[in-house]
Amino acid sequence: MLTAETIDRITHFDSHGLPVVSVYMEIPVDVKDRAAVHGKAVSLLQRLEPLAEGDTLDHDAQQSVRGDIRRIGEAVTEERLTPGGMAFFSCSGADLYEEIALPRAVPDRVMVDETPWVRPMLAVLDEYLRAGIVIVDRADAQLWELYQDELAEDARLTDRKLRTTSLSAAAGWRGWREPEIQRKGNELAKKHFRHVVDVLQDRADDHRYDVLMVGGHAEQIPGFLDHLPRELRERVIGTFVVDPDTVDRGVIRSEAGRLLERYQRDRERQRVAEVLERAAEHKPAAIGVPECLWAGSMAAVQTLLVQDGAVVPGVACDNCGWLGLAGEACPVCSSRLRQTPDVLDDLVQAVIEESGTVEHVVADTPLTEHVAIASLRFPVPPEPERTTSG
Repeated sequence: MLTAETIDRITHFDSHGLPVVSVYMEIPVDVKDRAAVHGKAVSLLQRLEPLAEGDTLDHDAQQSVRGDIRRIGEAVTEERLTPGGMAFFSCSGADLYEEIALPRAVPDRVMVDETPWVRPMLAVLDEYLRAGIVIVDRADAQLWELYQDELAEDARLTDRKLRTTSLSAAAGWRGWREPEIQRKGNELAKKHFRHVVDVLQDRADDHRYDVLMVGGHAEQIPGFLDHLPRELRERVIGTFVVDPDTVDRGVIRSEAGRLLERYQRDRERQRVAEVLERAAEHKPAAIGVPECLWAGSMAAVQTLLVQDGAVVPGVACDNCGWLGLAGEACPVCSSRLRQTPDVLDDLVQAVIEESGTVEHVVADTPLTEHVAIASLRFPVPPEPERTTSG
C-alpha cells in the first residue's frame, strides 16, 4: 500500500549527482489488456537512449542510465504488476531501485532528474481519505473501512431486539399493548445506536477515520444520525439507502466510492475558491506558478494547490532553495542553477519540508488557468530580478 513513509524514503534518496530515472505506467485491470504493457514500457524507455548513448552525460551517468533501462525493462516483463498504476525509481550507479504499486491509474511518463520524481505519487495519495462506513439498523451494525480502494470489514455489532414472532401474542388480539411494545422497541434501538456511536468514538479517538458514511433503511438513518455527537456528525459526508440484511461488498464499495468522489471534488472547488478570495481581499496569497515558486523559495507557503497532471520545466538552486522557471545563476546567492523537468515537484517538496500542505486538484476549477495557487503564512518581499546568464 502506498504510504507517506514510502514517499518520504524515496524523496530523501541522495543520488550523488547521478541521474534518477522515474517511470509511471498505467496497468490495465483486464488481464488481456496487460499484454500491451511491455511494449508500452519499451516505448517509454527508448526515450532514455539518447542519454545512455549520446554525449550529454559523463561515463558514470551513462552507465547508470543503461542499468536503469535494463532493470526497469526486466521488471515490466515479469508478471507481478497489479492493476491500477506502477511507479519505478532507479539509479543503478547509486544502488536505488524501487517499484511501487499505485491504487489508481496514472499517465504514462518517464522523467530523468537528480532527484526522484514523486509528485504523481503525492497526487495519488492526496486522493485517498480513510473512510469509515456504517451499515446500521435498529439492532445490528456493520463497520467497514475503505482506503485506497481496498474495502475491509472492521466490526459487526449486534444488540438485543424484540422477537417479531412474539409481538402479536404480546400485543393481544386487540393490540392494547402495542404502544408499550413500540416504546420498548425504540428504547432497545436507541441503546443499540449508542453502542455503535461508542465504537465509532473509539475509532475517532484513535484517528482511524477521516470521514464517515452511513447506510441503512431510509427511515432509520435519521434516528441514528441524531445520536452522533457533533465531532462525529461533522465527519459524515453522506448517506445511502441499502437493506442491511442483503447488502454486499460490491454495493458498499460502489456507494462509498460515489460519495467520496463527490466530497473530494466539492472540497477541491471550495479550497480553490478560498485561496482566490484570499488574494482578492489582498491577504497573503500567491496566484500562478511564478508567484508560487517565489513564495516556496521564501518558505512562505501554508497551503499549495496544484492542478493534477500539470508539469512545468524550471530551475532550482540546491544552495539556497530558490526556484524559478529559467536561468543559469541564482538571483539570490549566485550559485549555478539545476535544470529540472518539473519544478513543481521541487516546489511540492519544499512546501512539505516547511510543514505546509499540498493538494493536487482534479476538479474543473479556475486553477486550470493558473496551474498553481497558494495561501501564504506571511507577505513576501518582491522577487529579485531573474537572470538567464551566469
